[in-house]
Amino acid sequence: MTSEEEREPHLTSTDHILEWLVDSSSFLPSFLDDPYVDSSEISEYQWWNNREQDPIASSDHTLSTITTATTTTTTTTATASELSSLTAPPADLSNKKRKEPNTPNSEPTPQGRKPHNQRRRMSETDDSDAVVEEVAVARRSSNRKGSAKSAGNSNSNGNNKDGRWAEQLLNPCASAIGTGNLSRVQHLLFVLHELSSPSGDANHRLAAYGLQALTHYISSTSGTTLPNTFASTETRLFQRSLLKFYEVSPWFTFPNTVANAAILQVVAQEQDRLKNLHILDIGVSHGLQWPTLIEALSRQNGGPPPLIRITIVANTGQDNHSTSTAPTFSLGPPEDDFPSRLLRFAKSINVNLQINLLNDIALQDLDKKVINTSTDENLIVCTQFRLHYLNHTTSPDHRNEFLRILRSFEPKAVILGENDMACSCNHCGDFAAGFSRRVEYLWRFLDSTSSAFKGRECEERRVIEGEAAAALTNQAEMNEGKQTWCEKMRGVGFSGEAFGEEVIDGARALLRKYDSHWEMRIDEKDGCVCLNWKGQPVSFSSLWTFDRTHRSVVEER
Repeated sequence: MTSEEEREPHLTSTDHILEWLVDSSSFLPSFLDDPYVDSSEISEYQWWNNREQDPIASSDHTLSTITTATTTTTTTTATASELSSLTAPPADLSNKKRKEPNTPNSEPTPQGRKPHNQRRRMSETDDSDAVVEEVAVARRSSNRKGSAKSAGNSNSNGNNKDGRWAEQLLNPCASAIGTGNLSRVQHLLFVLHELSSPSGDANHRLAAYGLQALTHYISSTSGTTLPNTFASTETRLFQRSLLKFYEVSPWFTFPNTVANAAILQVVAQEQDRLKNLHILDIGVSHGLQWPTLIEALSRQNGGPPPLIRITIVANTGQDNHSTSTAPTFSLGPPEDDFPSRLLRFAKSINVNLQINLLNDIALQDLDKKVINTSTDENLIVCTQFRLHYLNHTTSPDHRNEFLRILRSFEPKAVILGENDMACSCNHCGDFAAGFSRRVEYLWRFLDSTSSAFKGRECEERRVIEGEAAAALTNQAEMNEGKQTWCEKMRGVGFSGEAFGEEVIDGARALLRKYDSHWEMRIDEKDGCVCLNWKGQPVSFSSLWTFDRTHRSVVEER
């Protein structure tokens, strides 16, 4: 080991984190190289195989599958029964969109072009549909929907609203639903059905998922078709999809890497190297975040902490008492036993790891006794993409209350990562405003995955995008901007900390491995690391420490 490595042992660990998910190693499955590989190949990697069982300290409760139930209350001109009686086109994405039939006495209809009489009927339906004419032109000029070139070539219209024709149909349709304009709703649903496709570019996919969501909103039955989610996916396909997505997109890999590097930064500052490390995991990584950190800790000068404890707060949809839905990306298949895989991995590199899995426990019910924290350990809280699910429309604010709970733990550090987007709940706007914000979120996701998968159609991509599309119908997706989250953290007694140079340099190095439209920015005020897609905010990561001078203020509250 060189003198430089002895001085900064975490630099080597940070580099290892950056390489682990992208480059090959003894524990990185080769199926990441090919999205079409046989799913049976995953069984060759013993630490990732579910068949072996390791003892896990778990709560007595069991994790149950959550059934999505969405309730929407809007004031409209038409009654709910009138909206639900609309003859909506089928929105089933299980098959590709039907094509116009060709008869022996008729010429084939060019791809993307409607027969003359059909275009005339569309034009006569509503004289206020100029947007439909513009969309038709954009649609006819696009490449074939099923081609890889079309699916991967969405970079040119990423921030060009004129090129994002799906939103120009979905948002007016949501507005029409809000005002009870039945004829316009039915007309726009028809146009969406004609132009949408689950296998086209980002516009076609957004139109398809949006059509499903709008049909779900106006339907009076529970039988409307919604995208397949993580929870409904076969376990091996779910695991393979998550691994592939982490390889090709920084959507979650970037904030996880920043969080891991920040944990290494905090551990390196601890003078007592004999203290155990306790990580409270409130996230959506399904275990994929931790192998890189565990091995990085094993490689640091002096070896890993005597004991690494990870307390995983599994999501069961109880955090928001107003709904039974779960935050997007948080709920996997019930059979996915990722804690056992983590234990096998830690054992293979001689790291003393203990996992405590908390099931059926709402975030608001956490306390020191539940997480079993003690003074002889360094507690670090890592919460990512879960807190925006807490209701902020109540009194007291559930988000503020939970942040106060975190502060009562007196953690060594808190790493907070969240979507950097405006709230889409009904309290912060009407149905149309909230839906348009969800559509904006999904557009950035689909546009980025089009580039990430290079236009290739595969099962893994459909699984990931289906889970993201659940945000369109999930009323609990109540995002909040970075500035508001930072104000909340300071308000309950946390102090913002800057990420170290190693964290920043490592994050930049990681991002260079992905599409050039990804970029990171550093917030000068709060020190947050922000992830952007084509100049638009996606998420942020922040580091906070326990501010003891704020104790009296919190206790008074």
